[in-house]
Amino acid sequence: MDPVLEYLREKTEAMVETLRWLVEAESPSRDAEALDRLGDRISEECRSLGGTVEGIRTEGYGTHLRARWPGPPDADGQVLILCHRDTVWPRGTIQRMPFRLEDGRAGGPGSFDMKGGIAQALWALKAIQALGRAPRRAVVLLCTADEEVGSPSSRGLIEAEGRRSAAALVVEPAHTPQGALKTARKGVGRFTVTIRGRASHAGSDPDKGVSAVQELAHQVLWLHALGDPGRGTTVNVGVVGGGTRPNVVAGEARAEVDLRVTSLAEGERVVATIRGLTSVTPGAEVAVAGGLTRPPLERTPQVVALFHRARAIAAELGFRVGEGSVGGGSDGAFTAALGIPTLDGLGAVGDGAHAEHEHVVIARMPERAALLARLLEAL
Repeated sequence: MDPVLEYLREKTEAMVETLRWLVEAESPSRDAEALDRLGDRISEECRSLGGTVEGIRTEGYGTHLRARWPGPPDADGQVLILCHRDTVWPRGTIQRMPFRLEDGRAGGPGSFDMKGGIAQALWALKAIQALGRAPRRAVVLLCTADEEVGSPSSRGLIEAEGRRSAAALVVEPAHTPQGALKTARKGVGRFTVTIRGRASHAGSDPDKGVSAVQELAHQVLWLHALGDPGRGTTVNVGVVGGGTRPNVVAGEARAEVDLRVTSLAEGERVVATIRGLTSVTPGAEVAVAGGLTRPPLERTPQVVALFHRARAIAAELGFRVGEGSVGGGSDGAFTAALGIPTLDGLGAVGDGAHAEHEHVVIARMPERAALLARLLEAL
C-alpha cells in the first residue's frame, strides 16, 4: 500500500476529530468574531506543521489566512490550496444539528461544505511532514472567510496568489457520491432591477398612475425567457417586491436576479442584455445594477491535464476518480480565469451541502487526503 495512504488510514479517527472541532466551532459568513476564533485554531495547526501564517484583516468578513511552506531553493512558483471556512449556517445551529457519527458518516453544519475539505488538507500536510516527504514547490494554503457570500473581500487576494502559482487545488466538496472532481463550474451573475413608476389612488385616479409592479411583471417574464438550456444558461428572478398598499398604484418595485453561464463569452453576452433592459410600460423607468460576480471555471486543456494527473495518482493509490460539471460557483473560478491550471472538488466525499442531512463519508477521507498530498508532491 502507498505509504501516504497507509499513514492516513491509520489516522482516520484523528481526522474525524479534526473535523469535529472544525464543525463545532461555528463560523457563519459575516460573523467576524466566530470566523476569527476558528481561524486562530486553524492557524495554530498550520504553525505546528511548520507553516508561516499571516492574517489578512477585512471589514466585516473575518480575517483571511495565508499559510506558507517553503519549497526547494531552486523551485519555481508555488502550489495553491484554496479553501473557505465560512458556512451558510447561523450561529446556534450546532445546538439542533450537533456533530454526529452514524452509519460511517460524520455530519453537522458545514461538515461537507467545506470543513471536511479543510480537515483533509491539514492531514495531507501532516502526512507529508510525518513521512519526511517534500513537495517540489512551495505550498500556500489560503483559507478565506467570505466565499459563501461571493468572496467580496478575498477575490483580489485569491487572484494575487493565483498569479504566483503553478496550479490551484480547491478542496471544495467532491461531485456526486462517487467523489468525482470538478473540471467545470458555471459562472455566477447577480443583479438588482429597480422599477420607478408613478403612484396614484387605485380607485379615484388609476389613470394618473404608472404601475411599477406591472412593469416588473413584464421584466420578470422577459428575464426568465433569457435562459437557454442548450447553452447551460439560466436566469432566475428569486426575490421581488414593490408597492405600498392594495389601493395605491405602485410607484416602485424591485427584483433580485441570479444568472448562471458556462462560458465567459456567454456571460458577457447575457450581462450586456440584462443591463440593456428597457421599459414596456409608458412612463416607467428601469434601472439595473450588478454583473458577473464569479467567472465560470471552464474545462480548458490546462484543467484537463491537471485532472488526468490526479486521475493517474488516484489509480496508483488504488481507487478511481471521474470528473463532472456543476452549476455552483467557487473561488477556483478566479484562478482558472487567469489561466492557472485549477482542479476543484478535491474535498470531502459526501452529500447535503447547505442542507440538514449534510455529511462526509468517513472511509473516503484518508484517500482524498492522500490524493491531495501526492498532488502536492507531483506538482
